[in-house]
This record gives sequence, C-alpha cells and structure tokens, in this order.
Amino acid sequence: MQVPTALRRLIPLSSSFAAILLLAAGCGDGTGLPKRYPVSGTVTYKGEPVKTGTIQFTPEDLNNGRAASGVITDGSYYLTTAVDGDGALPGNYKVAIIAQDVDLEKALAGVEGGSPKQDDIAKAYAEAKDLVPSKYSLPDTSGLTYTVKEGSNRNVDFDLTD
Repeated sequence: MQVPTALRRLIPLSSSFAAILLLAAGCGDGTGLPKRYPVSGTVTYKGEPVKTGTIQFTPEDLNNGRAASGVITDGSYYLTTAVDGDGALPGNYKVAIIAQDVDLEKALAGVEGGSPKQDDIAKAYAEAKDLVPSKYSLPDTSGLTYTVKEGSNRNVDFDLTD
C-alpha cells in the first residue's frame, strides 16, 4: 500500500511537534514563574518560638515580583510562592507576621456531620488573642524586611519584640 505524499510529509512534522511538547513539559514546574529560591527560618517573640501563625513576604516593588507566604509551626516556617516549599523570587521584601490563638470550640459546638456557621467562625477570629503585637500583621507597619538572594536562604530568623 502506497502512503499519500501529503501524509508522508505530515508524519515527520507531527513527530517533531510531539517531541517539542514533551521537552517543554519537562522544563520548569508548570507555573510559568522564574526560578524561586528556598527561604526558611524561625519566628520568635521575646525569645520564645511563635507556636502558630503565618508569615508573608510582599515585594517592595508591587509591580515587580510576587508575594510568598508560609505557615509558622512551633516557630519554624518555609516559604511558598506557587508550589509547596518552592521559596521566593529574588528581590527585596517587606515581611508581615500574623499569629493568633483562635478558639474555635464555640463555633464547632453542636455541629454534627455538617459545617459550622460562617458567622460563628468569623466571631471566633474577631475574638482571637494576638500572640505577637499587631504592628507585625501588616508589611508597612512591621518594620521587617528581607532580601531574597539566588541560592539558599536558610536561617532567615525574626525575633519580635514589643
């Protein structure tokens, strides 16, 4: 059986296209973002580890960069921009730390097999006790900054005071 000329031309072209797609799929992490670098460290308040909270890195130049954040657990954190633990883009950042002790017992009381009311959850967060001074909760009032460099950024520690 003779393969038509048009089909003979199409086979190598489609094979080349498929190879390019496979190579492109293997590059990067699929986020479309430039390379991020690991950032990790500790957060303490008056020398004691902050037991729970979040840390947020906001680019100083909001038009150039992307925010990164992490969960603080027993004083330790690592940053994520797009993929868990991928770190942050290089650049200058303002840092905010939010740490609250939220009592969700009332909101969850009496809930069986369903979800608590949003109003009850909101009330629990409104009544939450701050574990660090509230000035640290906003990047513009915290006074905390850090420059993420290419390579590893370990031991990026913040010791908070009153």
